[in-house]
Amino acid sequence: MFKVQIQPRWTLHAADGQPLPGKLIELLQGVHATGSLAAACRRAGLSYRYAWGLLQQSQALFGAPLLRMARGRGARLSALGERLVWAEQRIAARLAPTLDSLASEVEVELGRALSAQAAPPRVHAAHGFAVETLRRFLDEADAAVDLKYRSPGEALDALRAGACDLAGVHLPIGEFERDILAHYAGRIDPHGDRVLHLATRRIGLILAPGNPKRIGALADLLRSDVRFIHRQPGSGARLLLERMLARQGLSIHEVRGCGIDELTHAAVAAYVASGMADAGFGLETPARRYGLEFVPIASEHYFFLARESTLDSPALGEVLAILRSERFRAELGKLPGYDAGGCGEVQDLFEAFGSARAVFG
Repeated sequence: MFKVQIQPRWTLHAADGQPLPGKLIELLQGVHATGSLAAACRRAGLSYRYAWGLLQQSQALFGAPLLRMARGRGARLSALGERLVWAEQRIAARLAPTLDSLASEVEVELGRALSAQAAPPRVHAAHGFAVETLRRFLDEADAAVDLKYRSPGEALDALRAGACDLAGVHLPIGEFERDILAHYAGRIDPHGDRVLHLATRRIGLILAPGNPKRIGALADLLRSDVRFIHRQPGSGARLLLERMLARQGLSIHEVRGCGIDELTHAAVAAYVASGMADAGFGLETPARRYGLEFVPIASEHYFFLARESTLDSPALGEVLAILRSERFRAELGKLPGYDAGGCGEVQDLFEAFGSARAVFG
């Protein structure tokens, strides 16, 4: 089976049309990761002399240095160099769901054109690290999947319309479970749907290193000196934050945003890491990966909903086998903030969630 990879690529040109030198961003990323120009050269496959020429050429282009060298202390990026590195990170994080969905779509079309293979499982889910891991395991098993990244509401709409086999949903554990479940109630068949557990995960405040603004609670987000990066309306994280603020008599509209809404937890973390926001609301995993502070606020169940009649179908056989494997569970357990206990277990709504009877009667 063919695998399609689509990578974002951006270019920067000076006013006279001169482009940013090739390999420069990769070199800067290496310095950011290692604190050493020599190590960055090895990572990028460049000679030290060639890399130094790139940096000199780029400094002439920008009129400002990208790197600071200190004898005996390695190298560090200048403020401009940091901006370029985090621009790369933000572009990749923001575009990843769209490009991954498109790659999956092209794979399915190629598979149909080249063979008479059975229809692959159709998965609609919010972009996240557990789903990324599942996609990677399916790729390793050479198993096709028609994966589209969607908000929980959109995924449930697709399940009801028969457009997907598995719809990814997440519910907070504890006092907000009933509220969020009720929000989705009209798109759930409590008697015909089944819960396929994936993981629990921690969600909370993603903050700049060292937390210089001393943000420790949701109420701090309303301070005039705090810049907050929002998730898009309709996302599960946005919905939960709205409900939590409302419970305290606060409104999300009072939070000073940055003028855009990000589409993924990784993009939120990258935005904070770049210094363009003081705080965001998202998962622990990207916060730890970017070296940021994280204040846990809640834990969530992440799971798939499926029609009971489709769970035993051949299309879902490979997915179920992976979810129930020790290797997959161990890999999920390595993700910061994730717990794979119960992964692969199937329950009805009333067994899975204590608030289901109050919501559905």
